Amino acid sequence: MKNRIAIIIIMLLLGTIGLCLIVRSGDISDDDRKNIKDNVSFYHNTLANPPVPLSVQFCGENVPIQTYWVREGLEKELIIHCYQHSRTIQTFKRSGRFFPEIEKILKEEGVPEDLKYVCVAESNLENVVSPAKASGYWQFMESTGKNHGLEINTTVDERYHIEKSTRAACQYFKALYKKFGSWTLAAAAYNMGENGLQRVLTEQDEKNYWNLLLNTETSRYISRIISYKLMFEQPELYGIQFSNTDYYKPIPYKEISVDTNIANLVTFAKDQKILYRELKELNPWLRGKSLPKKGIPYIIRIPLKSEFKYMELY
Repeated sequence: MKNRIAIIIIMLLLGTIGLCLIVRSGDISDDDRKNIKDNVSFYHNTLANPPVPLSVQFCGENVPIQTYWVREGLEKELIIHCYQHSRTIQTFKRSGRFFPEIEKILKEEGVPEDLKYVCVAESNLENVVSPAKASGYWQFMESTGKNHGLEINTTVDERYHIEKSTRAACQYFKALYKKFGSWTLAAAAYNMGENGLQRVLTEQDEKNYWNLLLNTETSRYISRIISYKLMFEQPELYGIQFSNTDYYKPIPYKEISVDTNIANLVTFAKDQKILYRELKELNPWLRGKSLPKKGIPYIIRIPLKSEFKYMELY
C-alpha cells in the first residue's frame, strides 16, 4: 500500500514539473522572438485590396466602373486572381507561349485584341474539358465548334488546335457582334449562348450588359475577363514579378502537309526523328493513335529539333 502511494506521489510531482516546463516554454524573451522573426523573414503574406482604375475599357467600349455593382464585381475577380497564386502564376507563364499566335490571328481576323482575355478566362490557356463537355483553349461545345468549321470526331478534334480554334472563335465573335452591336454583349453571348442572352435582353427591356440581371456565371464573366486584362497590362501594379525566362516560350516548329493515311502516329513520330510526346504536344488536336486519310491534307507541326533544352528557347 505504501509503495503504491509513493508511486502516485512521484507521478504527481513529475506531472507538476512537466507542466511548469511547458508553461515556462511559452515565456519567450524579446530576444528569442526577434531571432524567430529573423529566421522567417522570407515569409510575406500581405492582404491588400487590388487597385481598380478610375476608367476601364473593354474592346474599346467604356465600362461604367463608377457604378457600385460594376466596381464591386471587378474587385471580386481581381481579389480572386491576385490571391489565387498557383493558377494565376501558371496562366502568366503560359501566356508567353500562346499569346503571340493568338494576337496574330486576332489581328488578321479584324477583332479586338482584348478578346484574347476571353481565352484566358475560359481555359487559363490550357486544353481543358468543362463539366458541360466544352473543350479546348476556347471551350467550344461540340455543336458550336462544328457550326464554325471545326472538325470534331474520335481521331481529330480541332477544338484543341490553337490556330483553328482561335480562328473559329473570331468568326463566332464577329457574328455575335453583328447581332448584338457590342463586343461586351458578344462576349456575354459567347458564355451563355446567343439565344439565352437575347431572351434576357428582351425580358428585361435592356441593351446594356452592365444593367442586366444575369445568372451568376455570366454576371461575373466580363469582370473576370477585364480583371485579367488589367493584370496583364500592368503586372507590376498587381505585384507580378516575372523575368523573361519565367514565361514559357513557343516551341520552334515547321509544318508538313499530310494527305495519306497514318496508320500509327508513334511510327510517324519516329520517322520525323521526334518523340511521340512532342508530336502530341504540338498537335493536341490529334486525339487518337492514327490519322485516317481525308479529302484534304492535314497540316502537322513538327518541332525543329527533338528535346529542346529549356534555355534554348530564349
